[in-house]
Amino acid sequence: MTAPPKGERDFIASALAPLATSVAARGLADDGAVWAPPLGRELVFTHDILACGVHYLGNDPPSDIAWKLLAVNLSDLAAMGARPAGVLMGLGLSAAEDDDWRAAFTAGLGRALAHFEVALWGGDTVTGLDRAVLGLTAIGDVLPGQALGRGGAQIGDDIWVSGSIGDAGLGLAMAQGRLPVDKALLNRFRRPTPRLALGRALAGVATACMDVSDGLLIDADRLARASGVRLAIDLDAVPVTAGPWTASIADRLARATAGDDYELLFTAATGSDVAALAVATKTPLTRIGRVVEGLGVQALAGGADVTPSRLGWEHR
Repeated sequence: MTAPPKGERDFIASALAPLATSVAARGLADDGAVWAPPLGRELVFTHDILACGVHYLGNDPPSDIAWKLLAVNLSDLAAMGARPAGVLMGLGLSAAEDDDWRAAFTAGLGRALAHFEVALWGGDTVTGLDRAVLGLTAIGDVLPGQALGRGGAQIGDDIWVSGSIGDAGLGLAMAQGRLPVDKALLNRFRRPTPRLALGRALAGVATACMDVSDGLLIDADRLARASGVRLAIDLDAVPVTAGPWTASIADRLARATAGDDYELLFTAATGSDVAALAVATKTPLTRIGRVVEGLGVQALAGGADVTPSRLGWEHR
C-alpha cells in the first residue's frame, strides 16, 4: 500500500528548499524572493503550464517532467534573447504524485537547474487536484533595447530555423506506443533543449524571433501576423531527422504541425552572417523560406501551395 505523500511544509522544507541556494530565494523562508538585477539590464518574464494528459503523459518519468517544465519556459527566454536568472514554480498535484514521484521530480529538477545554470527562487504547492497542473515563471535579463520579438520581420528577409523539426512529434508517438522507440527522438519530446546561446547571439541579427512550441507552421503564422507579413516556407527545405518513416508531403506537413520542438524560428535580412552564428553557438541553422507580401503563413512543396487547414496545436 502506498503511503500518503508528505504535507506541503515537509515537501518544501525537505525537497525544494535544498534546491533554492540562490541568495534571492532567501532559503524559501520569506513570502517572496529578492533579486537585484544586473545594472543597466532589462527584465524579461515568461510563464508556462504543463498539465498531465495535455503536455505530458501520466507515465512519463517524473524527472523528465521536471526537466520539460523548466526547459519550455527557458525556451521562451531564448526566443527573447534573454539570459535566464531565476524561476518561480507552482505545483498543483493529485493523489498520483506520491512521495516517490515527488522525490524523482525534485531530483530531476535539481539536475535541470544545474544544467541550465538557473536558480530556483520560490513558488507554491497545492494537492488534491484531479490531475497534476505544473506552472513555472522564468525571469531573465537583456541589454536595453536588445529583447527579440515577433513583430519585426520585413519583406525580403530570409526565414531560418534551428535544429530539426518534427522530432518531438515522433517522440510523442513513441511514448504512446505508436512507433518503435528511438531514445534520441523520445528525449526530444520529454527533454527538450532550449536554444539559449543562439537566442542571445541573435540580438542585432534577427529581425523577428519566436520558439517553435505548437508547430512550425502555426508559430510561423503567429510571427507573420505580428509582423504584418507572410512567411512562405519551403517544406522541402525544412530540416527533419531521417528514419523509417516516409518523406512524403503528408509526412512533412505532419512534422511541421506536430509541435513541442522548442527550436528557434527567426527572420534575418538577406546577407546576414547567420552561418557564423551557427558555428559560434554550435547550433544547426537552416534557411527555410522568404518573407513576402501578404499575411500569415504559406507552406510550399515543389512550388505548389500545400498549406493545411490545421496549422498546429491550439489550446481550446
